[in-house]
Amino acid sequence: MQLRFAILGAGRIGQVHARAVAGTPGAKLVAIADPVAKAAESVQAAYGCDIRSIDAIVASADVDAVVICTPTDTHADLIERFTKAGKAVFCEKPVDLSLARVKACLTAVAANKGTVMVGFNRRFDPDFMGVKAAIDDGTIGTVEMVTITSRDPGAPPADYITRSGGIFRDMTIHDFDMARWLLGEEVETVQAAASVLTDKAIGELGDFDSVNVILRTATGKQAIITNTRRATYGYDQRIEVLGSKGMVYAENQGENRVVVADKSGFRSAPLLNFFMTRYIAAYANEIAAFVDAVNSGKDTPTTTHDGLMALALAEAALKSVAEGRTVKLAEVL
Repeated sequence: MQLRFAILGAGRIGQVHARAVAGTPGAKLVAIADPVAKAAESVQAAYGCDIRSIDAIVASADVDAVVICTPTDTHADLIERFTKAGKAVFCEKPVDLSLARVKACLTAVAANKGTVMVGFNRRFDPDFMGVKAAIDDGTIGTVEMVTITSRDPGAPPADYITRSGGIFRDMTIHDFDMARWLLGEEVETVQAAASVLTDKAIGELGDFDSVNVILRTATGKQAIITNTRRATYGYDQRIEVLGSKGMVYAENQGENRVVVADKSGFRSAPLLNFFMTRYIAAYANEIAAFVDAVNSGKDTPTTTHDGLMALALAEAALKSVAEGRTVKLAEVL
């Protein structure tokens, strides 16, 4: 069955998903909605879809599923509205910046018997999927420690920082989801440290730019996450998992894999410098997984519960920084 899509929001991430939908077998991009006409027109020109209002998409019989790429404060309302209309929903993270609002949304989705997938794209990166496969097939034994390095080449604009919910809810939230996925257990405690080291303007906006987090499960498994808004050498994305029988890790991706060696040493290509290029395959894979889940009736691989738990870890990290102590996840849930 061909799944017919509308995308809500034609900004940067909306265009990423438009490309993914258009390139996915079994999917068709029918419509785009965006209040900025130029943005909607660019997607229409690229993929030949209609431009419609959100109200029109709700009522559209030729739309089976929507991809929500609108501002965060609209996500929960749109999820509720479209699941009530009987359409499957793929929503970019987070569902909301408020745990209470996310919980209310989960209740509404259940009442609507809706299908919702939350966009944690890194689970669908081919290299990271390979790391998970080495865990699941027992190659490295029982997971003991996870180390996640995620460093952006530069900070986003100030206006984005003010509406993002801060580094823990916006950036580290991806790593919180990855940690839960790789640990295979829920986190029990969170210990976080945060500083402003790269740009004092970020601190003046009430946020941090450099953070480290230690997560611990009830059985003692640990995950260490390190984030910064400044990595002068490129987009730094690495994962290492230590197990009882060995280790598995995924290194950075460069612009190519060519290495030149001479008397001055070894030289390789620069790292990919942006999430839209580093995770092209991941975005395509997650849309394909969503199409498969909807068509087969299976559970989506990432759920609103995953969104809730990642946000809860972000809240616990903020509380840990504010109070200078280890925080139990139960305190914020």
